[in-house]
Amino acid sequence: MNEYDIALQRLGLSIPEPTIPVANFLPYSVVGSLVYVSGQIPIREGRPVFVGKLGREFSVEQGQEAARLCALHVLAAIRHACGGDLDRVVRCVRLGGFINSTPDFANQPEVMNGASDLLVSVFGERGRHARAAVGVNSLPRNVAVEVDALFEIR
Repeated sequence: MNEYDIALQRLGLSIPEPTIPVANFLPYSVVGSLVYVSGQIPIREGRPVFVGKLGREFSVEQGQEAARLCALHVLAAIRHACGGDLDRVVRCVRLGGFINSTPDFANQPEVMNGASDLLVSVFGERGRHARAAVGVNSLPRNVAVEVDALFEIR
């Protein structure tokens, strides 16, 4: 068991199997030492969860849980891109967060902390990243959160 598995185990989490895209795109793309991870939505047992909007169906805390689940799927993609070896991760460069929210909801950054906090808990300083957290009117499958990422690997 490596340090990343131990960190996840301490949090009571595990990395799921990578999801297979349902449309015409790749789950990630490697360009030199950079891995661009496509947007990941909150999925459990093959089904979207957290369907609805922040500020209506979901609280900030529930949004953080959805963002954390998205980040676990980001980890699944980056682990696959690294041939199963997360030791190849140099750092998380950037996260992009899309928050399906009501027009008056203004806590997108707090929701995205669910994803950011997870990556820092797993990778330490190498998990700290630049970030965007954007409120949107709609997301695929009407999920509450979608997260994409950029990693540097060796």
